[in-house]
Amino acid sequence: MQVSLPALKAFESAARLGSFKAAAAELSISPTAVSHHINKLEQRLDVTLFVRTARNVALTELGKELSVATSQGFQTIETAIEKIAVKEKQINVATTSSFAALVLIPALQEFYNKYPESNVNIISGESIEANKFILPIRLGEIDKQSSVDVIKIEQFNLFCATHTATQFNQAEQITIYTTDWKNNTLPKVPLKAWLQLNGLKNKKIKVRYFDQELFGIQQSFLENAYVFCSRTLTQGYLKAGVLTELNTEAINSEFCYYIENKEKHLSRHNFMFIEWLEKLINER
Repeated sequence: MQVSLPALKAFESAARLGSFKAAAAELSISPTAVSHHINKLEQRLDVTLFVRTARNVALTELGKELSVATSQGFQTIETAIEKIAVKEKQINVATTSSFAALVLIPALQEFYNKYPESNVNIISGESIEANKFILPIRLGEIDKQSSVDVIKIEQFNLFCATHTATQFNQAEQITIYTTDWKNNTLPKVPLKAWLQLNGLKNKKIKVRYFDQELFGIQQSFLENAYVFCSRTLTQGYLKAGVLTELNTEAINSEFCYYIENKEKHLSRHNFMFIEWLEKLINER
């Protein structure tokens, strides 16, 4: 049997508050409208739900039975809505360990200052499973991604601690840390092309590899060495004055950061996060 949802809501409110007038105030409608809804509901069910007197109303036995059911039902709906609203504010991000550590986490407070009602949960790892509830920020090849999914096309250059930069031209041999990706389907980092671009093919260089850019950056600090890595991951260190970018020409790469099927992830809070993130990683 189909009954009107507004009628059920009017009944539930009147039964809980013991007054048509109080129900009308709670629902922002007139007492006449409450009475009309309940009358229609009684006609539809062919029962009497309230005993009406000049001063008050009281539930019949059938009215009490329906009151318990409607109160439980609307409470279940309200609880579900509250849970959904909380989940909407929860932004689940999955990305590489390097991007999480060097870009997202240091800048999160800035995001919270702008959107204090949001909460960002970051899952890091090199293998990211597809999930409609998780925003996947990945590093991949530009040619294999949809243009609408790309959030940053990557460039590479040489970086080091500030005091090490002056030694670059004088040193007979230098050590460069760079990346040999865990994902062997990705292209190699463009180190050889960068050396040729900058006329450094004949310079004595010892190249050492890690499987994540994060480790190469950290090790270059410890050894006063150099790291050849993406410009995106060094932005925070450059701003803090911890790293400096050498006066060499950056090289475009085959890599980009992208969000797979980005348009399918554009809930209200995800949209705000993506908008903030694109501005963050594209400012120089």
